[in-house]
Amino acid sequence: MTARHIRVLLMTAAFAAGLVLCFGIVLIVTGRLSTPVAQQVAAIGGPFKLTDQNGKVVTDQDLKGHPFLVFFGFTNCPDVCPTALFEMSEILRALGPDADRMHALFITIDPERDTPAVIKDYLSSFDPHLVGLTGDPAAIAAVAKAYRVYSRKVPLDRGGYTMDHTAILYLMDKSGRFVSPFSLKRTTDAAAADLRRYM
Repeated sequence: MTARHIRVLLMTAAFAAGLVLCFGIVLIVTGRLSTPVAQQVAAIGGPFKLTDQNGKVVTDQDLKGHPFLVFFGFTNCPDVCPTALFEMSEILRALGPDADRMHALFITIDPERDTPAVIKDYLSSFDPHLVGLTGDPAAIAAVAKAYRVYSRKVPLDRGGYTMDHTAILYLMDKSGRFVSPFSLKRTTDAAAADLRRYM
């Protein structure tokens, strides 16, 4: 085989490999080929140890065996957080008795103000299945990092501050592995039916 033939074969092989790689990327981007589960597991979620609105310590291990929803926010949030918690409450009510087979968490990103007592009072306006979690700043920073949550304190003109933060509802499976962002932009019954698939 001549050197010219070898060069042609190498170029053909390189072109074919590039074509396969390009096709694979297109499939991933268009959603026809999902990324490996192991990568998703490593990307979002992880161990935590926080305190609920009743002063009880809650860890990620306490949630095992049930799917759960997680929303990060703060009690002084003017609109996004109460809207999300209201929609979560509506879904939990639509689940009826099945709501006991899952968990729904509200984790504060403002531990400076959101004590267990403050969170308990705040959540009294929503479905009783919702569990509010807080902790010291280091613990909150760690769980926010594990869930890839962005948060930043924003000073207000007249004093005080508000919080800028990620507003994603995370769906986790029975093993505590990330499934996907959970969409609230659909009917309550459709969202409840989706949750039942993971119970």
